[in-house]
Parts: sequence; structure tokens; C-alpha cells
Amino acid sequence: MKRVALIGGTGAGRIVPETAHSRAVTQTRWGRASAATRVWEHGDLEVVFLPRHGEAGAIPPHKVNYRANIECLRALAPAAVIGINAVGGITPPAWPGRLVLPDQLIDYTWGREHTFSDGANAGLQHVEFDPPFDEALRSALAQAALAAGVDVLATATYGVTQGPRLETAAEIDRLAADGCDIVGMTAMPEAALAREAGLRYAVCAVVVNRAAGRLAPGATIHGDMGQFLDVALGHAGRALRAWFEMW
Repeated sequence: MKRVALIGGTGAGRIVPETAHSRAVTQTRWGRASAATRVWEHGDLEVVFLPRHGEAGAIPPHKVNYRANIECLRALAPAAVIGINAVGGITPPAWPGRLVLPDQLIDYTWGREHTFSDGANAGLQHVEFDPPFDEALRSALAQAALAAGVDVLATATYGVTQGPRLETAAEIDRLAADGCDIVGMTAMPEAALAREAGLRYAVCAVVVNRAAGRLAPGATIHGDMGQFLDVALGHAGRALRAWFEMW
């Protein structure tokens, strides 16, 4: 049976069906994974879901044990790993509620354990990291989204910020000037670790708010999130279920 894995961000647990069962939290040489995985079958496909921020969603983005999470999934040898990331929209095409499949990223994070090559537990790797996401996976996700009737932005640059605070309008202006279309806090070092681990990885980003300085008059970022999170995750769920059918 083929297996695929999902790393779910804010609110993504809604995608997990009630029939899913839990597996114990994985202990790795890098520490404990964020939470127990949830597992279910979709036809002949086994789907594994790992909540990035823990069962209660309480682990902040800069404190996620990304190495343990990726090591946990590497041990399962999935055919593909999809990160589900809630993001803010910077450019007009990245409007709230839309599904975005980034093809590039810029890493603005700092101080995170960002590599397996720590000089003690793993050998040195200088992995190629362009493109940062698996192109075949991105293409398949785009096709699945279209087949499911989900509007998708199939190319974009993801700016990864440190968090947990949200950005200022001036910081978003800087990201826009750098070429970022969306902003979030969790694609790195997850994407780079997946590359080091030899896992095929792509991001399915759900735009849940307009970024600072891009809000509609009278709107707030948390107000946007309350309005668009369910809509965006609904689109992601439809696209992912269509993608499951392709295996």
C-alpha cells in the first residue's frame, strides 16, 4: 500500500476524517515529534497526518521540532509529503480563501535547528535546494485542485518569517520588494530538512488573511482569519482528496 504524509498547520486537523486512528508519538534521535500521527485509508492509499503545532496547536512556529517531525515521517518512507500552511496574502493574486502552491521561498527565520548536519548525529550534506519544492508534486496538486473545481495560484514565492508575532506593514513592504507573494512562519526549516531526508515535499498554502498593510478598510488580520480559515481549508481538503485519487 502506498503511503503519503501531511504535516498540518493551523486548523488543518479539520481535514482528518473521524475514522482516522492514532499512532503513538514518535521519539527520534532529535527528540519527540510534535504529536501522535493520525492515520486513515483513502482507497488503496494510506494517509498519515502529523499536526505541526501539537495536538492542542500550542507549539509556536519557532519552537516546533522540525527535525523530529521530518525524521518521524522519513521512518515511514512516504511517497510524498505535503505541508499544509496557513499564510497571509501579500500580492493581489494571493487573496484570502485561495489555495497557493509556492514554487519558491525566501527564509527570514533565525535560531532554528535547521539541518540534520549538526556534526555529531549526521554527516555533512550540502543539498541542492533549488527548486525548494518538488515540481512533480506541485504539478500534480495543481491538476488535482483544478479537477476538484478549486481555484489555485500555481506559482508564488513564500516568505518565511520567525513569528510568533505577525509582521508590520513596513516588513510586509520589504517582503513584497523581495518578491514574496505570501507570508508564513513554518515552511522553513521544514522544506530544507525534507530535502536533506530525501523526501519529496511540497507546500499547499491556504491564504487565511491579507498581510499587514494590505487589509481592506476596517478589517483586521484576526478578523480575516475568522472569516477565511474554514473556506481556505475546505478548498485544501477538496484538492487533497482529489490528489489522493491520483495515486
